[in-house]
Amino acid sequence: MIRNILPAEELAGLARKRRRALEFITVKPDEVPDYEAKGWEFSKKNKKSIRLSRPKAKATLLEDRVWSLLYSMGFTHLSGSGGAQLSVKSKDAEGPANQIDVVAIDEEVALSIECKSALTPRRRSQLQQEIEHLSSARLRFINAIQSGFPVDPKRTTAQVMFLWDVLPSERDRNTAQNQDVVLFDADDLDYYEALVSHLGPATKYQFLAELLAGRRIRGLEIRVPALKASMGKLIYYMFAISPEYLLKISCVARRAGGQRADLGAYQRMIEKRRLKQIAHYISHLGIFPTNIVINLEGDKTAQFDLREQEGSPGGAKYGTLCLRPTYGGAWVIDGQHRLYAYSGHERAATSYLNVIAFEGLPIQKQAQLFVDINHEQKSVKRSLLEELFAILKWGEIDEVERVRAIISRAIAGLSQNPESPLYKRVLFAGQKRTETRCITINSVFSALNKAGMFVLKRNVEYGPLWDGQREKTVERTVAVLTAWLGFIRCHAADWWDLGAAEGGGLAMNDGVAMCIALLRSVFQHLESKGYRLTRLSTDELVSELQPFGDEVGRFLGNLSTRERKDFRDGLRGIQGQTARRRECEEVLQAQFPDFDPPGLAEYQALRKAQTNTQAYELIRRIELKLKNTIIASLQEHHGSGDVWWYEGVPGDIRTKASTRLEQEKGKGERQDHLDLLDYRAIARHNWQLFRPILEFGGKGKEKGTAWIAKLNEVRKIVMHPSKSLPVTWDQLEELRQCERMLFGTGPGS
Repeated sequence: MIRNILPAEELAGLARKRRRALEFITVKPDEVPDYEAKGWEFSKKNKKSIRLSRPKAKATLLEDRVWSLLYSMGFTHLSGSGGAQLSVKSKDAEGPANQIDVVAIDEEVALSIECKSALTPRRRSQLQQEIEHLSSARLRFINAIQSGFPVDPKRTTAQVMFLWDVLPSERDRNTAQNQDVVLFDADDLDYYEALVSHLGPATKYQFLAELLAGRRIRGLEIRVPALKASMGKLIYYMFAISPEYLLKISCVARRAGGQRADLGAYQRMIEKRRLKQIAHYISHLGIFPTNIVINLEGDKTAQFDLREQEGSPGGAKYGTLCLRPTYGGAWVIDGQHRLYAYSGHERAATSYLNVIAFEGLPIQKQAQLFVDINHEQKSVKRSLLEELFAILKWGEIDEVERVRAIISRAIAGLSQNPESPLYKRVLFAGQKRTETRCITINSVFSALNKAGMFVLKRNVEYGPLWDGQREKTVERTVAVLTAWLGFIRCHAADWWDLGAAEGGGLAMNDGVAMCIALLRSVFQHLESKGYRLTRLSTDELVSELQPFGDEVGRFLGNLSTRERKDFRDGLRGIQGQTARRRECEEVLQAQFPDFDPPGLAEYQALRKAQTNTQAYELIRRIELKLKNTIIASLQEHHGSGDVWWYEGVPGDIRTKASTRLEQEKGKGERQDHLDLLDYRAIARHNWQLFRPILEFGGKGKEKGTAWIAKLNEVRKIVMHPSKSLPVTWDQLEELRQCERMLFGTGPGS
């Protein structure tokens, strides 16, 4: 027997209460001090009482969030306040009752849900027993639901556990899988809360596709007229179907969370703004001439019965398509916004969508088809493509493509591994940026996709992260990066854990990229000392890396608050990362005198020679000469006064300089607020005038003025001493050549 299950229409008041992040209590005025001592705060003064509030306890908030999510999904019955009570009823008496945190029921499904939380991320020693306990009540739950809420055919049931900062071990996960208990974490909850705000009740079918993948949806078998055709070796069906029906059986292979959002996830997060626009279009009798593209998953999902054909043979075949759908059985490859705009729309049952349905299409083919379709319509972002390399490039023979696929999967593994310092810190497409989830996949991908990590000599010699097979190489990469970053974090945990928050800066894009680049330096050092790192086991390699990682970690951990800020300020961009890496390399060299990675000796020699001081003087003279030459030439050509300014300087540059002049309250002349790169733009704008005097290093206004862009890059180094990056000998010589050219004593004069 199960108690405290109520119709959803009777729970509106409870829904309002459970959606709040605060809990409230009304007390007498003289009781306020006692409650304030317990964390309650003043909220409102009534005539004879005081209303107090405080944040809900984490355990309470988790239960309320899960319950509210299911309420928003449109389940017809839900557990009331305090959860449901499940008891065993004998002939003579009712046995003891088990409390279930959340129960949700509709015509097709009944869910039994437990919620477990911790104040900080940690393991839970009793989690395995709690999973087994939830599973052991399955039969009683099924019988109680069927007895109290009978339907025919019987409902499908599922046992679910939501975890918030409870980190399941591998053993816990295996137990859950064996006991058929589905585990969701806080990221999954965040995702479905976001999705339900976009899709409304249709989110329920996405959720059920996670819980009950592959199970038949009773009562939804349908037969539709269809055409069967082929595209190369791929078979597909074409038919029309109502959005209401397709919503029930479809699932979107999304990027932002969910149990199946791993290799089967290739789409962007659904955008609420686009849904509203399309729904408005539908309301005004808009039609869609393009197809929804789906993939029918599972064996025997579709059966095509050929009908008698007329006309010439070949081409598409006409017949009847019988769909025997499962939860999540129709994965939307393209057209998710067109489909989900019908969620809750009055025309969902009366409209029809044209569908192209593949059957059993491999995930790589689905992802490639998604990219091909969307490439022309809306450019697929590089960050998403780098995530997709795990799917698109996994079977490639080409070494470069294989490495891309391995890196993509390794980054996902680092973000999903609770032991990793990057756990839940990598920002995947469709996820919301936070102070800790602030590391882009591109920054990690670029840092790992360097020579010396996976490959030493292309098609000849593999690098230290390679482990023979693709899967093993992913495992080795995740293990080595987890250990290396872990050594650093161990000694600077307070700094690392801040992420992008005030006082942070280490566990951000530039900081993580620098740490990975430093790992590459250590690899290079060890290889130069005769170590064959590819021959070491993962544990042996980690053991060799630990002294270096610990030393760097101690250095970073011992930096003062001010030094950390300076370190963060000097990290930005490739130049900043390089400078900070060299700084850390010098720390390692002080501890390990034979540590001499490529480039460190030259870096130290350049600093000793004070090349930046020499470069500063050269740049100062060149910049002044360039400014005077350009302005004098424009005034001579166009005339003095304001004519040269309006005729010779492009409009956007004039606007920018004038704005700066205004911000400086009229200090100086307009031309004093031009940047170095502005001079290049002015020269290209008046190329016939400046070609004889500024063309240097190549012909034409692009190549001929490229030296100004190079000059600007060196200027960044010289004018930002916090980055501590020295000007190279080659850069210094290029500056001297520019000076000779401008002053008429060298090439181009």
